[in-house]
This record gives sequence, C-alpha cells and structure tokens, in this order.
Amino acid sequence: MKALFARAVSVMIVVFARAVTAVRAIWPESGPPQGQCIYFANHSSHGDFILIWSVLPPWMRVRTRPVAGADYWLKSSLNRFIGCDVFAAVLIERDREKRLQDPIAVMSDALDAGSSLILFPEGTRNETEARLLPFRSGLYNLAMATRPDIPLVPVWIDNLNRVMPKGEIVPIPLICTVTFGEALIIAPDEAREIFLARATDALLALAPKPLGDGQ
Repeated sequence: MKALFARAVSVMIVVFARAVTAVRAIWPESGPPQGQCIYFANHSSHGDFILIWSVLPPWMRVRTRPVAGADYWLKSSLNRFIGCDVFAAVLIERDREKRLQDPIAVMSDALDAGSSLILFPEGTRNETEARLLPFRSGLYNLAMATRPDIPLVPVWIDNLNRVMPKGEIVPIPLICTVTFGEALIIAPDEAREIFLARATDALLALAPKPLGDGQ
C-alpha cells in the first residue's frame, strides 16, 4: 500500500512540476542515454533534481536516483517519505563527524544495484552571481575510483531558481529548460584538476548565453 501511494505521489509531483514550469527537455543529437549513467547538474534550488527527474522518460525515471543530503530529507516524516519512498534518494551525511559510511561507497552501492544517479558537484546551492561554484571532488572520486566506465552526462537547469526563490513557499510559474549534453568518459589516468575543469566546461557550454553576448 505504501509503495502504491508513493508511486501516486510521484506522478502528482511530475504533473505539478511540469504544470508550474512548462519544463522542456533539450537532448543532444545522440538523444537520451540508453543505459546507466551519472547526471551532473548545476544547483540553485531544492527542486533541481525534481525537474531533471520529471523530464526523463518513464523507463529512465524509475531507474534514476538523486543524491541528496540526509540532514534535509530525514528531518521530518514527510521529508523522509518523499525522499526515501517517492524518490528513493541516495542519502549522504554531509556532516563528516556524523558519517557512518563513506559517501563514495554509498553511491557505488546504488550504481551496483543498476541505478543511474543525479549529482550536484557544486555540493551546495549556488546563491552567488557566478554561474557555477567550484566543483568538489566527489564526482571525480566516484568516476575514477569506482565507476570509470559509466557515462557522465552534464545537465544545465535554467530558470528554476526564479520559479522557487529562496524563502518562498508558493512557486512562481515560469518556463524552465533542462538541457542535456553529450556524455563524458573519464580517462584512466586523468588528473582531478583536469577532469573537473573539463566537466565544468561541459556544463557551462549548455548554459544560455547572457543577454547581449555576441551582439
């Protein structure tokens, strides 16, 4: 019964997200990934992974799990239900002193089970004027140490921070886009700094150009 209710809630969330944002997915020429992958995206709102999740084809959506902070998604019974039962989130303890498991091991277990993952390599919501915060090392560590063969798909989410500004409860209806890029594969001996720069560039290449740019 709980599983059926969670599935019904997931459908309602997808319908609501699409209705409020009129979200449009933009895929590369090669189309959506046909197998397991790791999506990595810019992060400006708590709703970022919901928007990515909502534009995936249903067969991909059921296999895709967001990586999220345990402190947020376990802080109440409602959050726990949505995070664990509806989205099957891979929960990471962000406080190092409270960790009982290595985050890379937790994500690796999810990949071993056949899931695709949604990651936000900035590590926290970007509330600055910069387009991206510096990437933390988690994406590199996961790809290099455990899963170098799984494609890494950059995803740019545009406009969602204006739909749900910080501190607001009621979303503002605006059109959003989720742009997927061509997948990256990490080289066996690729240095952390080189890979993170390459991943950052791949993500920024998907961002809309500022008004007036190139005029």
